[in-house]
Amino acid sequence: MARRNPFVYLVALLLIGVMLGPVLYIIVGGFRTNSQITVSPAGLPDPWVAGNYTEILGSENFWRQVGNSTIVAVVTTAAVVALGVMASYVLARYKFRGRGAMYALFAAGLMFPATVAITPLYILVKNLGLVNTLPGVILPQIAFALPATIIILVPFLQAIPKEIEEAAMIDRCSRLGFFWRMVLPLSVPGLITSGILAFINSWNSYLLPLFILNNQDTFTLPLGVQAFASQYSVDTAKVLAFTSLSMIPALVFFSLFERRIVGGLTGAVKG
Repeated sequence: MARRNPFVYLVALLLIGVMLGPVLYIIVGGFRTNSQITVSPAGLPDPWVAGNYTEILGSENFWRQVGNSTIVAVVTTAAVVALGVMASYVLARYKFRGRGAMYALFAAGLMFPATVAITPLYILVKNLGLVNTLPGVILPQIAFALPATIIILVPFLQAIPKEIEEAAMIDRCSRLGFFWRMVLPLSVPGLITSGILAFINSWNSYLLPLFILNNQDTFTLPLGVQAFASQYSVDTAKVLAFTSLSMIPALVFFSLFERRIVGGLTGAVKG
């Protein structure tokens, strides 16, 4: 059995503390009053005040923004997974001229940041009449999430033995039937991984909604946090409470499916 190095665990604990410290500070800060934060910025609530959270949870704007973020994230995730698995199936299982160049093009998409394309993208969305609409955010998010999804799924689909496909053809199973009955069940770990990553990235997206959405009725939660912080700039405790409530869904979602992400990425690397 390999000897464990305590220094490695110490470094890991320090990194975990650095990453979780700000999150815990924001969550706990929402249970304080402004006077408590002014007197002792790093102290614990004394007493604990839940009024900031209850007031925000009773706000109509907060739940509207939660609904907008949910719609955008769910639709984006569903479309990315559906389109990604179909494109990956073609790239992984079919031989045709230009397949390598097409795969390289999707791989290059991982190095193409949204900030570079934000101005022409806004012009395109405006010409389509989708400014201040959720589809105006959803469609570009799908396009930017597809490269990572395809890079994850192609190794899964390539790892499916050709003997299975040949046996399915002998049993008179069409290519579409093989895709539905065999390919999709065998690629579930990759589908879950790509879906989780697409959901979290969509939920936390800020730059694209900032350019596309100008009406508060269509704001997603990241924009809602900015608007709330501007409106209640002097009420630090309430801003911390709003911020913590907006990030808790993504943290919980990621914590529940963290093993799925690691397992899916490991399978992609092995494939």
